[in-house]
Order: sequence, then structure tokens, then C-alpha cells
Amino acid sequence: MTEHVWSYQPTAGRLAGTDLTGYKVEATDGSIGKVDKHSDEVGDAYLVVDTGVWIFGKEVLLPAGTVVRIDAEDQKVFVDRTKEQIKDAPEFHRDKHLGDTGYREELGTYYGTGAPFGGRPA
Repeated sequence: MTEHVWSYQPTAGRLAGTDLTGYKVEATDGSIGKVDKHSDEVGDAYLVVDTGVWIFGKEVLLPAGTVVRIDAEDQKVFVDRTKEQIKDAPEFHRDKHLGDTGYREELGTYYGTGAPFGGRPA
């Protein structure tokens, strides 16, 4: 991924201030759930997705850089990962991981940048 993993891709169609809560999230191979929480913080943007029955009782944290398109009309967010890739991501627990720098580094590395917070490796 050439873009910063914790920032929306310029082509995603993200409109600052738009509440994505409740939007359906679509992986490259099907629906994975709905946005339960999101952050637009510069350099630390993400989606918390409630996967519902797909991964029973589990939430996943997706860095904003995985978002390829936002369809405001249909209230859908499209990400560039498969369901399996998302399912295999480091496990997320809201109470434990939302402010955890180490977890963010691990997730940034998992989603393909190889550097903390999605920064480009030196």
C-alpha cells in the first residue's frame, strides 16, 4: 500500500464530518458487517466494524487506508481486503486496544506497510 494506512486514500470519496456509523462494510468478497465507530483524526483514522454473525460477537479495527470507496447514497464502505484477511487480522478488543500504540503498530504492519502507524519504512 503506497498510502499512509491510518489515512483515507484520496480516491475513497471520504467527506470530512460525514458520520459513517451504521454504514455497511463490504470486503472484496462480500459483506463483513457495519461501522460501529469511526475516527477521522488526521493520521489516526479508522473504522470499528461490528461483524455480527459473520465472526460471532467480534469487532474488527480497520485502518482508514483499507477503504477504497465510500458510497454515501447506499451507505456502504468498500475495503480492499478479503473477508479472510480481515478475519485473520490481530484480534481487537475495544476496551484494550483503542488507545494502544503497540496494537496500532501490529495492525499497521499486518495491513501491509511494515512500519508503525502505517508510516513508510525508512
